[in-house]
Amino acid sequence: MTEQTFAKTGFSIQSALIAGFIATAAMTAFTYMAPLMGFEMDIPKMLASTMGAPVLIGWIAHFMIGGILAIIYAAVFLTRISKTADLKNGALFGTLPWFAAQVVVMPMMSIMDGGSYSSGLFSGSLMVAMASLAGHLIYGALLGIIYKPQTAAAKATA
Repeated sequence: MTEQTFAKTGFSIQSALIAGFIATAAMTAFTYMAPLMGFEMDIPKMLASTMGAPVLIGWIAHFMIGGILAIIYAAVFLTRISKTADLKNGALFGTLPWFAAQVVVMPMMSIMDGGSYSSGLFSGSLMVAMASLAGHLIYGALLGIIYKPQTAAAKATA
């Protein structure tokens, strides 16, 4: 992306990072309801375990991923689809990292834990995969609602 593209779209890294932090926090809160459905979805703990690191590192990684995805949403996704940030476009974006997690990340984590690709595919469970989809839809929808591109007036004073 060129600086000219960012200027044209009104990309705001500050807004993207704030939206990413809030959306990640909301998604994480949702995952803590998973035990009510009969399973665990502790993302920071899972990340930390895979990295062989303390849970604090898992929390940091989780929020870093949320921030990076928010920047991708604001700087790349919205530009590519030529749309503004809103609930619908945010939720649509949320399906992309969900799908990548289900076909790449979860199988990779399974392999790293001594399992197979297929045992990690779609989280190894349709119920867990659907709960993960709900969490990613929450993340994306909030991202779309909260993210605000820079206005022309803000760009002029920058």
